[in-house]
Amino acid sequence: MSTIGNYIQSADWKAEKHVPVIEVTGPAKKDEPCEIKLSVGAEISHPHTTEHHIRYIQLFFKPEDEKFIIHLGTFQFEAHGESVQGANAGSALCEPKVTTTVTLKKSGELVALSYCNIHGLWDNAQKIEVS
Repeated sequence: MSTIGNYIQSADWKAEKHVPVIEVTGPAKKDEPCEIKLSVGAEISHPHTTEHHIRYIQLFFKPEDEKFIIHLGTFQFEAHGESVQGANAGSALCEPKVTTTVTLKKSGELVALSYCNIHGLWDNAQKIEVS
């Protein structure tokens, strides 16, 4: 039997345009808001067309010494150039970039998933130290 893990692809985000990039702004401090930037296509641009686009990025947190992962958010990108005039004729495109703020109580690992409508699910993880 397959699990979702069988379908998630990984790579170095500097060499692969589908991998979500996680950037923590400044040091993370216990019980204080921490800004996290998520993007896809930081080094190699990903297309933003009706036919080929990033649909969403999800962010999770796995606290140290805990069993379960915490879902922090899902960020959807809805405009891909669709229009009644045809594909890629629309007046707006979403860039797969978002900034969110979270408050953490302990160190752990941030995990992000991105979904490309053609190439599927991609993941990335980054340790976060909370002082």
